[in-house]
Amino acid sequence: MKNTTFEILTNEPLTKDVYRMTLSGDTEGIRPGQFVDIRLDVGYLRRPISVCDAEGDVLTLIYKTVGRGTEEMASYKAGKRLDLLTCLGNGYDPSQSGDRPLLIGGGVGVPPLYMLAKALIKQGKDVGVILGFNTSDEIFYEKEFASLGARVAITTVDGSRGTKGFVTDALGLFDYTYVYSCGPKPMLKAVCDKIPTGGQFSLEERMGCGFGACMGCSVKTANGYKRLCKDGPVLNKEEILW
Repeated sequence: MKNTTFEILTNEPLTKDVYRMTLSGDTEGIRPGQFVDIRLDVGYLRRPISVCDAEGDVLTLIYKTVGRGTEEMASYKAGKRLDLLTCLGNGYDPSQSGDRPLLIGGGVGVPPLYMLAKALIKQGKDVGVILGFNTSDEIFYEKEFASLGARVAITTVDGSRGTKGFVTDALGLFDYTYVYSCGPKPMLKAVCDKIPTGGQFSLEERMGCGFGACMGCSVKTANGYKRLCKDGPVLNKEEILW
């Protein structure tokens, strides 16, 4: 964990309620699947946000406006300086991927998979990606994943784009050796139940401190209780108790 000051470079909407913020600061040590904890001008607790990308001195965060804190974030302009805790959580382990990893993201679970895709493609892996949304109006980052060289499939619940249905309805489009996933808990459980391979899943719980001190995000696993902010948020398929 590091406590660092970042300066906002851009803060722009990708869809009606999803924003992308880029910041300049010390990104050293940030790994795919980790998160940052941001001190805001409102509220007592910091806001945990998954890392979308970290390259050079530029950090990219994608967040959805769902409450007072994220609505405050959406109002921030370029030049504003923010206090961040970085390098939080354990992140994904790319070494388990095999030759044909499949990345599955739902809604705002999509962003942390982008940095992972970059890392896996850099290793020469044949990366497949399934991005799931409710409607075509909610789709974001399809082109960004494709530009990395990943094979991308889109699912929408209403059938307005790509495969109609859920991310599990597109599993048959890929021949995969391992799965990495992030999204709503019902989606993660459905993916876990469907895949014949191993996998890693990024879970979410309400966090107080963000670094394991308050125990507020503890969940029971096959290996005992784990703090998602420190021992997670990424857990292996075999240890998750749904």
